[in-house]
Amino acid sequence: MFTVPIICAENFTMNASRRNFLVTGFALPAVGLAHPADDKRSSAAPKQLPNAPKFVYKNIGKTDLKVTTVGFGCMVTSDQTVIERAADIGITYFDTARGYQGGNNERMVGAALKGKRNSLTISSKTHAPNKERALVDLDTSLRELQTDHLDIWYLHARTKPEELTDELMEAQDIAKKAGKIRYAGFSTHTGQKEVFPAGIAKKHFDVILTSYNFTMDPSMEGIIQSAKDAGIGVVAMKVMAGGFRQMRQGNPRYDTFHREGAMLSMLKWVLRNKNVDTTIPSITDFDQLDQNLRAMSEAYAPADEKTLAKHLEHIAPLYCRMCGDCDGTCSKGLPVADLIRYVSYAEGYGEFAMAREQYLDLPRHLQNVRCGDCSDCTVNCRHGVNVVGRVSRAQELFA
Repeated sequence: MFTVPIICAENFTMNASRRNFLVTGFALPAVGLAHPADDKRSSAAPKQLPNAPKFVYKNIGKTDLKVTTVGFGCMVTSDQTVIERAADIGITYFDTARGYQGGNNERMVGAALKGKRNSLTISSKTHAPNKERALVDLDTSLRELQTDHLDIWYLHARTKPEELTDELMEAQDIAKKAGKIRYAGFSTHTGQKEVFPAGIAKKHFDVILTSYNFTMDPSMEGIIQSAKDAGIGVVAMKVMAGGFRQMRQGNPRYDTFHREGAMLSMLKWVLRNKNVDTTIPSITDFDQLDQNLRAMSEAYAPADEKTLAKHLEHIAPLYCRMCGDCDGTCSKGLPVADLIRYVSYAEGYGEFAMAREQYLDLPRHLQNVRCGDCSDCTVNCRHGVNVVGRVSRAQELFA
C-alpha cells in the first residue's frame, strides 16, 4: 500500500464509525463488472444491491464509457485505502495525471485499482508541449498505473486555442491506433470562451475536462451546452471552488464549509446541470467519500443556495472565478488568474510541490516580478478578489 505525503496538507482524522458505515453499509461486490475479452469497456452499469447508496450513471458524451456522475479526483489523495474503498463501494471513474504528487499519484492509483481495472474508467493527463514528450509521458503513465491503456488521455491545462496543436493531437491519434488510449480529451482551467470553440472545431476530441463551479460566470452554462451539442463529453473539475477543505475550527469559513455542508452543496450544484456527464471532486478521507456519495441522491435545494451564498462571501477575496477579465491587464505581464490558482493548490488542496513547480515553469522575468515594486495595481477584480494579496502570496510561497 502506498501512502504519499502531501506537503502542507492537514492530517485528516478518520471517523471510526463513519468508516465502519462505509465498509459495512456501502460495500459492493464486483458483480457484473467484468468486460468481454474482446472489448476493454462494457457500457452496462454495475448491479446494485438493496442498502447500497443510490448511484447515477451517464455516458461521457458519445463514448461508451458509462460512469458514476460522481467520480474520484485523485490529485490530493494520500491514503490508498480511500481509493480502494471508493472502487469497492461502486464509484467507477478515477482521474489522475502524470504530474500529480511528483509522479507518485499515478503509482498509488495503479496499486489501488489494479485488481479492478477492467471494471473502471481511468484517465490521466500530460502537460507536455510536444508530441515526443507527450508520448513518453503516456508510456510512463501506463507503467505507473499498471495498465495497458487509458480510457481517456487529456492534454492538460490548455487555456488558449493555439495550445491545441496539431502535433499533440497527432500524439493522441498515434496512441489510439496503438491501443494505448481509448478516447482523446483536453482539460482547461481558464479561457473556456476561446478554447471550447477551438476544441470543438478540431473535430478530434471526445471529452473536455473543465473547471466548473458555483462561483463561475453564468456564460459557462452555454459553453458547456455547446460541447454537448457537438457530442463531446463534459467532465467537471474544480467543483469545490478552490478546496479550502483544510480549514481548522476557529477559521470564520469553517462552519459554512464543514458544519453547514458547503462541500456537499457545491457538488450538488454542479450535478444539477444535465449537460455535465460526471465530476471529479478531490477526496482525501472517508468522510468526504461519504458526503460525495450523498450528492448523487440529493437534489439541489433552496437550503443549498443559502449555504453557497454564505460561503461565497467568505471566499470572494481569495478565490479566482476564472472569468478571464484580468487577462493581459497586469502592467508587468503576470498571468494573474494562474498565480491565484497556484496559491489555491498550495493552501486549499495542500499541493505545495505541484503549485511551486507550475510557478517555476513561468518565464524567468515573470518569476522575478514583485507586486511590492508597483505603486498601484492595474488589475481590478470585479468579483472582489484581493489580487495584490493573493499574487504577493504566490511570490512569497514559490519564488
